[in-house]
Amino acid sequence: MKTHAIRLTKGADLYNSILHFCQENNIEAGVVVSSVGSVVTARVRDASGVDIQTVNENLEIISVNGTVSKNRLHLHIAFSRKDLSCLGGHLTEGTIINTTCELVILELPNTVFEKVFDSN
Repeated sequence: MKTHAIRLTKGADLYNSILHFCQENNIEAGVVVSSVGSVVTARVRDASGVDIQTVNENLEIISVNGTVSKNRLHLHIAFSRKDLSCLGGHLTEGTIINTTCELVILELPNTVFEKVFDSN
């Protein structure tokens, strides 16, 4: 297995930056094993699979986890607010880094994650 450590900086779109990194490094399959950082804007989809909510406030990233590849991302994210309450959901484009985000991605050998349409 190959390990990738990346650091994103202020203003970066978290979702697009991870996807771009996977495409640049030809990652066929991987998992996010560590994540820390903060955002100024969070865009997450709820469990309905339809509704996306935008939260414009400083939030601490508690966790990013899920699968990544050059073909697609499936990531969930959790945040903490100033009052230490938590929120989260399915990571979407538009989640913008505040100061930094440090990620560790473990690349999986002999595995390929692709986009497959699920009619259910």
